[in-house]
Amino acid sequence: MNLLSNIMTYKGERSRAVSPENPTGEKGKACMEASALGPSRKGRGSIKLPMGEETVIADIKGPGIIRHMWMTIRENTEKGSFVMRDVVLRIYWDGSDTPAVEAPIGDFFCNGFGERCDVASLPIVVNPTGGMNSYFEMPFAKRAVITMTNEHPKDITSFFYTINYAEVDALPENCLYFHAYWRRERQTELAKDYVILDDVKGKGYYVGTYLGLTALERYWWGEGEFKFYLDGDEDYPTVSSTGSEDYFGGAWAFHQKDELGRPSVKPYSNLFLGYPFYSTKDKTRERFETGKLNAVHAFGNDSLPRHGLYRFHILDPIAFDEDIKVTLQQIGNDDLSLYERQDDVCTVAYWYCDHKEGFDKEFPNRRARLPR
Repeated sequence: MNLLSNIMTYKGERSRAVSPENPTGEKGKACMEASALGPSRKGRGSIKLPMGEETVIADIKGPGIIRHMWMTIRENTEKGSFVMRDVVLRIYWDGSDTPAVEAPIGDFFCNGFGERCDVASLPIVVNPTGGMNSYFEMPFAKRAVITMTNEHPKDITSFFYTINYAEVDALPENCLYFHAYWRRERQTELAKDYVILDDVKGKGYYVGTYLGLTALERYWWGEGEFKFYLDGDEDYPTVSSTGSEDYFGGAWAFHQKDELGRPSVKPYSNLFLGYPFYSTKDKTRERFETGKLNAVHAFGNDSLPRHGLYRFHILDPIAFDEDIKVTLQQIGNDDLSLYERQDDVCTVAYWYCDHKEGFDKEFPNRRARLPR
């Protein structure tokens, strides 16, 4: 794969960008608003997301291909605030009433639990501090609508974004629509596989998984296999992994040892595989006043262990011709034997398929999405 091959043959595309400085993406219409510094001097760098509203941040006419999305959102430090889980990203293709992309903004960018971490993959990149980037190509024939729904208990006063896309005369043949969908079980069912994706019909490619797991039990949590049921598979899948850490390209529980031989997990982030987030720290903050002192204290390492991992099937996409279902076993190991376990699991599935519609079902509300 030569990533530079896209720029050595001129294709006659027209580059455009939607941002607060150019909400319509029109040619020659960016940076028109004035600031205190004068005309065309950073007049509108961000927008407000009103509480309880779905705000359209881009409405683009096709045919076109979204090539890059950058977003960042001001983090709220108040107790119990998880802004990146409270705000939902949705993308609608070609007039569909159901979004093909539906996920909390943080989870879509592999930042689960309402917390931040850096990610250095090929399609998703998150840089300090909370600069979230997607390089998934997203073609559309007639129209692309991108919205942000703020379910946080307050208005979000500063949301920044840029959507870079290309206007094209025609899309390539057999172009597929991009999809992404978030799911969660606060406690998985014993001895029953967690479902990452189902009810997908048609032709396409499964291209990625983000997993956010909060361990509710002791010992090693990652013996469960990922299963891919393809084109009519029922009792048994066609494709599987040998374990959870193996699916994410690691091995032996991601362990590293110190000079005394004591093991600990080693996070990593690479082009297609990563374990960028591990924490046992409680994000909850308590404000108190002592005379004139107003301090913020973060309480210690007494939270349930949280693990954030991703795998992108960019070089090894999983093809389906009729349908696909993806599941994950919840199996652990206590160093004596395997055992069935229950954890708090959430996922984002990323795939391309030949239809524009998303799932016609109610998305989990804010309370159902709140991290433990």
